[in-house]
Amino acid sequence: MFHEPRFWTALAFVLFFVIFGRKLWAVITQTLDARADRVRADLDEASRLRREAEQMLEDATREREKTLEETKQMIARSEAEAAAVAERARQDAQDAAQRYEAQARDRIEAAERAALREVRDRATAIAISAARDVVASHLASNPEAAASLVDQSLAALPASLRKAAA
Repeated sequence: MFHEPRFWTALAFVLFFVIFGRKLWAVITQTLDARADRVRADLDEASRLRREAEQMLEDATREREKTLEETKQMIARSEAEAAAVAERARQDAQDAAQRYEAQARDRIEAAERAALREVRDRATAIAISAARDVVASHLASNPEAAASLVDQSLAALPASLRKAAA
């Protein structure tokens, strides 16, 4: 057994671990503990990043919903405003049509008044002409009545002039 190389190899192996085992064990455990701490830190960081990502997702979802609601409100306001503008335009067009209709009626009434005035003026001119013809024929056939009419007119002239001057 002492002459066997396996024995001496095993003994050297055991002695090596007895003498240097504690130091090696401390270095190995220290290295493993440091690695475990790094893994824990990485896991904590990953967990923190995941929570942040979930929070960001929730915030983005809330923001999207808020934006969607604001967009719906803007669309509703735009539709209401468009309807109001269309109603105002319809009302303005109706008011303009009524104004044009009133102006047309006023023009028609003015044309009617002008036509009536022209008819009256012509009727008056015809009546005056007819009266002149009747008076002229009556005075031509009766010279005494013509002289009497001239005398009456001359007598009434001073009173007429005073009346016109006053």
